[in-house]
Amino acid sequence: MTLTTDADPAVDVVGVTKRYGPLVAVDDVSLRVAPGEVYGILGPNGAGKTTLLRMLFGLIRPDSGTIAVFGRSWSRDDVRTLDGVAGFIESPKFYPYLTGRQNLEGLRLLDGSGLPDRLEEVLDVVDLTGREDDKVGGYSYGMRQRLGVAASLLRSPRLLVLDEPANGLDPGGIRDMRALVKRLADGGLTVLLSSHHMDEVEEICDNVTIMNRGSVAFHGTIDDLRAMAPDPGHLLRTGDDRQAVAIGRARHPGVVVEPAPDGGLVATGSERDLSAYVADLVRAEVPLLAFTPTRTPLEALFFMLTDARPDDVRLRGKEAVR
Repeated sequence: MTLTTDADPAVDVVGVTKRYGPLVAVDDVSLRVAPGEVYGILGPNGAGKTTLLRMLFGLIRPDSGTIAVFGRSWSRDDVRTLDGVAGFIESPKFYPYLTGRQNLEGLRLLDGSGLPDRLEEVLDVVDLTGREDDKVGGYSYGMRQRLGVAASLLRSPRLLVLDEPANGLDPGGIRDMRALVKRLADGGLTVLLSSHHMDEVEEICDNVTIMNRGSVAFHGTIDDLRAMAPDPGHLLRTGDDRQAVAIGRARHPGVVVEPAPDGGLVATGSERDLSAYVADLVRAEVPLLAFTPTRTPLEALFFMLTDARPDDVRLRGKEAVR
């Protein structure tokens, strides 16, 4: 058995690779999660996020590389690697004909951890108090996701792992899930979550690894990411697009004005250059009908990183491979 210390990282992934025949699902990925932080693994569907989390839980084994959790690894410590760890991969499953309370009680007995009176505490934490005696078959998708978090919290974990916890939720459910993760993190719990939504990671995570086709496209802090973000572009709708383009080309070399795929124009440039350009349109009496960001700067960076080939996007705020 490996003894752990407070100095051990919550998660330490070094050079992990997983292949399925010719497909490299995870390619030489390294990352480190410090105790007490909220860490995001971001990437589009198929990027390798879930495969990486499956290896952390011991559901599959890497072909090469190592994964340690609080200083323990599957090769040395087997199932004890997951002491102090809880969470779920993809969507949590429950018996629909049992109530929320009955499902939690059954999981508590099977796991052999968690005191009976902790059920009320975790139900309150995930805002299911008052619905705990309803059958899970009548729960919304968001309520089932929160029940999954409650089941994880029964273990009083030090590390909570969530695989796309807001996936499939409506806007209200997404808001509630993000608020829940924030509350848990504020209580000192280490959270590792995957997502394919940049705004989710930006809002609640301290550090992030962006994956693309199994490889690391970016690794660093949210501030590192913001510093790299390009100008996102603005959707411009005018009463005279031809004149708006001509003014941009003739007087504003720092602004690129191009037709938008769905109509109107897209203007790209620094905030200062765009402000001067818009002011010039107003002075020229070009009717200005709309001027809105096409996406946030971080969304623009995310699409830039994940739309390109992996070899072209190995940008790192901090080195991921040690």
